[in-house]
Amino acid sequence: MYLTKEVKAEIFKKHGGSESNTGSTEGQIALFTHRINHLTGHLKKNHKDYNTERSLVALVGKRRSLLDYLKKKDIEKYRSLIKELGIRK
Repeated sequence: MYLTKEVKAEIFKKHGGSESNTGSTEGQIALFTHRINHLTGHLKKNHKDYNTERSLVALVGKRRSLLDYLKKKDIEKYRSLIKELGIRK
């Protein structure tokens, strides 16, 4: 499995403040980005996997709405997060 407990805890520790702060906007965006990158790699090998493609589009939409919320709430955190994660806007 690509997303183990340890990887998830590390993502939330780095972006969410602590391992137990799984509800933070920054941590959720970082987790979605990790999952999006994994699914993108999968779809490069399996281009006819339409179910995965559909779930990838849904994940991108969720991440986009969280990014919009963060942008409205705190623009400096938004700018630093997209720079750190390498998200283009």
